[in-house]
Amino acid sequence: MKPDNIFSRRISVAPMMDWTDRHCRMFHRQISRHTWLYTEMVTTGALLHGDVPRHLDFNDEEHPVALQLGGSEPLDLAKCAKLGEQWGYDEVNLNCGCPSERVQKGAFGACLMSEATLVADCVKAMRDAVQIDVTVKHRIGIDDITSYDFVRDFVGTVADAGCNTFIVHARNAILKGLSPKENREIPPLRYEFAHQLKKDFPALEIIINGGFKTVEEIDAHLLHVDGVMIGREAYHNPFLMTSFDARYYNDTTVPKTRAEVLHAMIPYIHSQLEKHGKSEKGGGLKLNSITRHMLGLMAGLPNARAFRQILSDSKKLALGDPDLLLQALARMQPIAA
Repeated sequence: MKPDNIFSRRISVAPMMDWTDRHCRMFHRQISRHTWLYTEMVTTGALLHGDVPRHLDFNDEEHPVALQLGGSEPLDLAKCAKLGEQWGYDEVNLNCGCPSERVQKGAFGACLMSEATLVADCVKAMRDAVQIDVTVKHRIGIDDITSYDFVRDFVGTVADAGCNTFIVHARNAILKGLSPKENREIPPLRYEFAHQLKKDFPALEIIINGGFKTVEEIDAHLLHVDGVMIGREAYHNPFLMTSFDARYYNDTTVPKTRAEVLHAMIPYIHSQLEKHGKSEKGGGLKLNSITRHMLGLMAGLPNARAFRQILSDSKKLALGDPDLLLQALARMQPIAA
């Protein structure tokens, strides 16, 4: 059930392929109650011709949670946005930032930045189909287009179609010659482009994304934009989020300790194994499908390596026993308790 009080997108965790599935989001929700969470990108084809529950099922505790779609056909996106709304998502986000060749072959992702009018048509079709927010995540340019005017005109065109929220990954996307990983590291970050967008479009919600690792960095950018989206740092060092509720949402509830986070995940794992079945091979749910997202919980602490080793032990994982988390925690005592 969707909560009555949906909080702002002041802080969010980026959609990350193969990472931000429902188990990862459930884990992150134990650390922060209010941080916005995003799904992995789901293509329109996967929803219109595939297993909808597999792609859209999520846990009520994940709210606020957004569905990111990949596609470029307005009618298909409208149908998928409607599915997202029916399944209870709080937002639908259009991916205009992914540079992978596989995504380009589908004529969507970052290559859509060269077709702002088409993106506007997609946004309008989705907005006409749903009552929830429709947002766009994009880069600041593609290939050798490095002029601010390019991203300014893109945002202006799409905003005219009714999009009020833009998530700006402050790097160019290089469509040929760089892997997705290299596209996250090699093109220089130009945060000033996102800052300028907020100045030029003060009525829009501008959220900045790209390379943030500390709350001090987040604080500095919140002086210029409406929100900050963190990516891989939330995955590799998830306990960074423990201060977010008090710092950015004025929630003085005492956050869980690392040990409490682990204990909170055990009944969830039991419920998921019961629902989907245990599996060593073939069908069912593997314990590693959940525990792999938790490897960074002890990042920076003594014995963090031993913690990771236990949660990655194939023989222990094959037993399908959620108490494996307690075995890993025991290697951290009394530090994480």
